[in-house]
Amino acid sequence: MDQAGRIIAGMKGAAAVTSQERIACGAWKRAVGKRLATRTRAVKLVRDRLVVEVEDEIWRDSLWKLRFQILRNIEREIGTEIVADLTFVVAPLRREPQRESGAPPAALESLDEADAIADPGLRRVYRNSRRRLTA
Repeated sequence: MDQAGRIIAGMKGAAAVTSQERIACGAWKRAVGKRLATRTRAVKLVRDRLVVEVEDEIWRDSLWKLRFQILRNIEREIGTEIVADLTFVVAPLRREPQRESGAPPAALESLDEADAIADPGLRRVYRNSRRRLTA
């Protein structure tokens, strides 16, 4: 796979197959590894600078110190023609939309905790004792 990325990046007609930005962003995960790729995301390529989003300032500072090692790994993956520098920007991870889980809307209308008691006799006793205590 490393050779394929390098070959495609070096081809004259590579722009017709895929953009340099997609090649550079695709090489990010292989260059930094799975664990680091879960905390970061290569976003775009501006001229010859790869822009990478990180979670916070600590990650940005840590990766800034490792940028030369990361650049060497990227060069091994796709060559030296595409990415010459890295920029790290702080952008908190985005959460995907989630489905509502929990009680159906009809259960939300009933706020009385006594409705959860299945036995009608016990439910009546519970309500009467609660009414006496709160009166």
